[in-house]
Formats: sequence, structure tokens, C-alpha cells
Amino acid sequence: MIGGGNSAWRAVVHLASHVRKVRMFVCGPALAQPVIGFDRCGSLRLSHPVIRIGIGRRSGMNGKFIVVDPEKDFGILKALSSPTRVNILKLLRTSGPTNVNVIAERLGLPQSSVSTNVRLLEEAGLVETESRNARRGTQKLCRAIYDELIVVFRDEQEATGDDVIDVAMPVGLYSHCEVRAPCGLCSPEGVVGLLDVPSSFLEPDRMKAALLWFTNGFVEYQFPNNAKLVGSELDAVEVSMELSSEVPGTSPDWPSDISVSINGCPLGAWTSPGDYGDKRGLYTPRWWALRGSQYGMLKTWSVTRMGSFVDGLRISDVTLADLDLTQHRSIRLRIEVKEEARHPGGVNIFGRGFGNYDQNILLRLRRSA
Repeated sequence: MIGGGNSAWRAVVHLASHVRKVRMFVCGPALAQPVIGFDRCGSLRLSHPVIRIGIGRRSGMNGKFIVVDPEKDFGILKALSSPTRVNILKLLRTSGPTNVNVIAERLGLPQSSVSTNVRLLEEAGLVETESRNARRGTQKLCRAIYDELIVVFRDEQEATGDDVIDVAMPVGLYSHCEVRAPCGLCSPEGVVGLLDVPSSFLEPDRMKAALLWFTNGFVEYQFPNNAKLVGSELDAVEVSMELSSEVPGTSPDWPSDISVSINGCPLGAWTSPGDYGDKRGLYTPRWWALRGSQYGMLKTWSVTRMGSFVDGLRISDVTLADLDLTQHRSIRLRIEVKEEARHPGGVNIFGRGFGNYDQNILLRLRRSA
């Protein structure tokens, strides 16, 4: 039984009761805040703070995800609280763009009912529609935008002061990826999926990852845009994370150009000197062999009104104005090793449970006092 009158909780309970008919994963490390799930007997239970919902067929490496904050994205949860709308999304994911009349026929529903529910899904940003010429007038084609939805109760979000808001993102909670082998993921308990198999980056258990690596490609994280909570104009956006190069085995002399972008705007690259395995990382678990990457360097990208910096050293002319955060509902952080880089030496990203700093990827919004 869930107490309290929180409408977002009630919507998620309603959502969970219908989504079990689709495909539902409850995953992630056991943290403080509970979420809704089902046990093997189908009974409602409380579990970890991440709900991952797959709609229809499993997405490929280019599948699109959306991270949903139940306290801010109530409209999305409300749109998904109807079994009819969930079934429409399932149909669109398996059939591709589909005419409203065809949807009505396949689901055995009145065309007017389908039109109303499609409109609600479109208003929630889950469906796109397009009018096309047909034999008799026009027809409306509908397309699902996302392959998967991830509902996250962000227990790691906190205000560290009146002038700072931090959000710590688990390493495995990326919303989009495209990586090339050698690659892999590990949780503090063991390997996630298969090593050197890029599709393992789509495993549900990736949410537990505390270390990931790849040769080239990218992972992209979707943070909530808390710029409005700061209450005034931002002075800086900062991203802090523990990184190293990636080489089979380890080598302190293996440079790699690791690039970072925010909302599609490249901030610039930092050249990692190497991949470190001379000693065990302070938080790296004992089962992880010493011949594997042990720790990295804690680096901070910052964007201000004056430009972009890594640890205070200017790397580009990109400013806060270029990010235009007021026009985005989220802050998308991409970490990338480009194939055409001067030093395409791969990347290790360390999170809680690996490396020397025991922190996840930290996004900080800062204003002057």
C-alpha cells in the first residue's frame, strides 16, 4: 500500500498496472527511493528507483529513449495511464507509421476514440502525426517517437546551496548510445551482458553499471533542465566525471581525445594521457582483475558566459548563450571518442563503485551569490 496523496505516485501505479501487458523492467542499484514494479506472481511491489519500459519490439542500437521525471513529466505518465493509449504505442512500434483508420480497425475501436487518444499522445510528446494525400482526401499517419521510456525517481538530485543545483547521473543510465568494440560494462557485482558486444549496451542491467568503456562512439545522458530552479541567470554549467583512455590491458601512455557536448553543442575535447592499471582503484571491487582499467582522472568541463573550460583551461568559445537552455526541457550530455580524432584512444567512464572518486557523472548548475 502506498500512502500519501502524491498524484505522480498514483499515476505511476496506474501506469504500472497497464504496462505489465507490454514489457517492463525494474532495474538499477538498490537506492533509497522506491518505485513501482511487479513480482513473479504479478503482485504490485516497491522496488528500485528506475522503471524501464520497452514498447513493442526491442530497440536497436539507434533506438530512442526518454527519461521521465514523475514530478515534472506528469503529462507523459497521464498519457500512459490508459490501456488504449499503451496499445496504440505498441501497435505503432511493431507496425511503424500507421493510418488512424488502420489503428482503429486493428484494435477494434471507433475511429473517433483512436483520434482522441492519438491527440493526447501527441500532446505528451510520445507520438508524431503527419497528413498525407490519399485516394480520397488526406490521411493522418501516426508514428511513435520513442522505443523506451525510463521513469526515474532522482534520489541523487539535491540542492547543495542557494546558488548551486547538482544532479548525479549513474554511469549506466544513458539515454542513447552508439559504441564500437572493444567495449563493455561492469557493475560492482560483475560484468553486464557480454564483453566486446555493442548490443550489450542495451541490456536492462546496464542501469547498474559503475564502469563502462568503448573504443569509439558515444554515450548520451539526459539530465533534467533545472535552470529555472536556480531563480536567476546562470553563471556556469559544470560537468564532473572520472575518465581514462581505453586500451586492451592498460597503459599509462595511451592518449585519447575525449569530447563533450551539451544539447548538440560541442564544448571541446580533453586528451587523456592513458589507461591506468598500476594499482587498484580506491573503490574498484576486488573481483576486477588488476590487468583491467583501475581508475581515471577527475575532470570538470565548465561553460560560462566567457567560454568553455576543462579544469579552468579554456578549450573553446562556446558560451552559456550558445547552449540556449531556456529552449530545452532537458540537458543532453554526450561523451564521445571520434573515429577521426587525432588520438582515438577510447574511453573508460568510472562511476560509484569503481575508480578513485566514487561518484557518478555530476551536472552542476551555478549562479553567483
